[in-house]
Amino acid sequence: MISHLTGEVAGLAPDGAVIEVGGVGLLVQCAPGTLAGLCLGERARLATSLVVREDALTLYGFATDDERNTFELVQTASGVGPRLALAMLAVLSPDALRRAVAAEDLAALTAVPGIGRKGAQRIVLELAGRLGAPAEVQAPVAGGARLAGMAPWRDQVRAGLISLGWQPREADQAISAVEPDLVAADDGDQHDVAVALRAALRVLGRP
Repeated sequence: MISHLTGEVAGLAPDGAVIEVGGVGLLVQCAPGTLAGLCLGERARLATSLVVREDALTLYGFATDDERNTFELVQTASGVGPRLALAMLAVLSPDALRRAVAAEDLAALTAVPGIGRKGAQRIVLELAGRLGAPAEVQAPVAGGARLAGMAPWRDQVRAGLISLGWQPREADQAISAVEPDLVAADDGDQHDVAVALRAALRVLGRP
């Protein structure tokens, strides 16, 4: 098992990154929040999980070991595969997910694309008591770094929404809806991508 990678970021795409390790470029699938913390040409460390299928070996990368461990654990629930597990972490931090399961907060879980009410109920039933207790004070969202020397935050959030299954028009409308609330003192045009993505997903999750 590949537990983590440390190397130079050689490429970035809406749903993954290429990390060069020992002269070999490894493609790693990542959630938008993790990608937001990576910069081309800079060294990065990603906790990783290797998913083995009959027709593919896919490496998933995370900003923290906690995210990686949560990604692996939620897949033990019926109907949750790697893609849905990654979508869950794109919408909810590990601590937020722990709180949602502990509180049986179906609304929070159904904000994840691909999870309906029945799926949320099944996740709560099967993962209750297995994710651990959330921290009393929520840690900063992993990968939610300010964008510096990268594409504008709107492009990152739009790409993230599209990779999670939303149509470009829906993504643009959600971004326009949340942008006024993201303006913060001294931030200018640089917003926290993970926060912006979750805000947009809340908008898209409204009936």
